[in-house]
Amino acid sequence: MLYILKVATLFIFALIALRLMGKSTLAQVTPHDLMAIVMIAALATQPILVDSFSKTLLAIGLVVGIHILFAKLTLYQWTNRFILGEPTILVKHGKIIKENLRRSRFSLSELLAVIRSRGYSDIRMVQYAILEPTGTVSVLPWDDLYPVTPRDLKLNIPHRGLALSLVVDGQIQTRNLRLIGRDEKWLRQELQKKGYRDVQHVMYAATTDREPGLYVDDGTGTCT
Repeated sequence: MLYILKVATLFIFALIALRLMGKSTLAQVTPHDLMAIVMIAALATQPILVDSFSKTLLAIGLVVGIHILFAKLTLYQWTNRFILGEPTILVKHGKIIKENLRRSRFSLSELLAVIRSRGYSDIRMVQYAILEPTGTVSVLPWDDLYPVTPRDLKLNIPHRGLALSLVVDGQIQTRNLRLIGRDEKWLRQELQKKGYRDVQHVMYAATTDREPGLYVDDGTGTCT
């Protein structure tokens, strides 16, 4: 029981330590962030390292169990706020919220880098930038800067369908064949029509629910 309590305590304490380091640690892993996470993991596991095989299995089972427990707890709002935290607005209507940057320990240079990586060269183009509980940054531009879609232009776009892989690296994907109501015999016949007698010579083959034909790529630059 003492060993079980030790594993559970170290897991929870390490989780709290990572939460105290801030969401920015997960968003942009800098060299010092990485070293801190690695060292916390190493220090947290050091007291539970044992030579006993049974205790090692017990520790693995405990960590998995605690992980599943915390995953279930995130489904409830009152515990999710503690485990994952809440979204933090870093930019609002093109204006940087300095206080939220400071509390999140998220530097301005990191924020600007994220905004540029999303394709926005000027922070004034951003309506909201939100640091999510998972550590990612959601960047929402002003309404007039969103890409134009066919719906905006009132265009009727034909349904493209979903591509299903039927052969991957010479291996037939039987589950996908069943999804389209076909079998291996049909697939081999279709491949023979395209000149492939051996499925091992096919690198990739796929079809869509819109176009019943077969697309084949043999990896040699030949696609049919």
